[in-house]
Amino acid sequence: MKRTGVLLMMLFMGSAGLACAQAWPARPVRVIIAFPPGSAVDIVGRLFATRLAEAWAQPAVVDNRAGAGGSIAAGLAARSAPDGYTLLLHSSGHAVNPSIYAKLPYDPVKSFVEIGPLAQQPNVLVVNPASPWRTVADVIKAARSKPGQVTIASAGVGSGTHLNLEKFKFDGKLDVNHVPYKGSSEALVDVMGGRVDGFFSPISAGLEHIRSGKVRALAASTAKRSSLLPDVPSIAEAALPGFQSALWFGMWAPAGTPAPIVERIATDLRRAGVDLREKLAALGNEPMEMTPAQFAAFVREEIETYAVLLRAAGIKPQ
Repeated sequence: MKRTGVLLMMLFMGSAGLACAQAWPARPVRVIIAFPPGSAVDIVGRLFATRLAEAWAQPAVVDNRAGAGGSIAAGLAARSAPDGYTLLLHSSGHAVNPSIYAKLPYDPVKSFVEIGPLAQQPNVLVVNPASPWRTVADVIKAARSKPGQVTIASAGVGSGTHLNLEKFKFDGKLDVNHVPYKGSSEALVDVMGGRVDGFFSPISAGLEHIRSGKVRALAASTAKRSSLLPDVPSIAEAALPGFQSALWFGMWAPAGTPAPIVERIATDLRRAGVDLREKLAALGNEPMEMTPAQFAAFVREEIETYAVLLRAAGIKPQ
């Protein structure tokens, strides 16, 4: 009898969970994007939000909340009701922030449930077209000859572009002045205006400016060249063998969000990724497909990897 009771309970819970997922969403879903409009996260995130809204027959309302490497948006999402109506779209910066900020208003693991990755892409080191630097080797030479004087922007402390810079500094043994911005758009504007020497721009944010000649692309951060910029070498082949850094994007929900809803969103997210493959590739993105459990394991591994790197680079949480 006990076994029968347990089986009946499991059947009831399964039916209730299925009903929960089928009833969701009954109203618009808020998608908090951790960086400002025009950033790589925003560009990719809006593509997915539009496709998900079609799948849900409900609006996916984008809410850009930039600042503190995405931790402002993450904190807001963590405090939201765990009902599937608030989602967080963040970058690899989510895994970096625990090593950057000593007092985050959330726990990067316990405050969220992972849904899945969206895509990944290279960063591209860009400079002003009037810059005397023609190669990444020129940047390295300048940084070594004038320690602390070369200025390289990031999309914010803890962002993927910041981590890329720190890895570049560490691998190249360089003393470079980090200049954080609120997002990629602001950093690119100041590169174009000559107010900062360079920026590891996400390719989706910088591609238009590279093609128009407003900035000069020197090198890609991934191990291989980007198919969208075949004439631009990788940092590994041009100057620092073995160098590799990629920017990835993912989606989270507040901890406690019902598992059937998480699975529903994850399934729709993977389908959206397939549907958007050509558009994403046109922006320099590569597909990433993981289940929620696989993405959770990936995020935890990334948190540890970044912690080791930043400790080695001498960066302590502030």
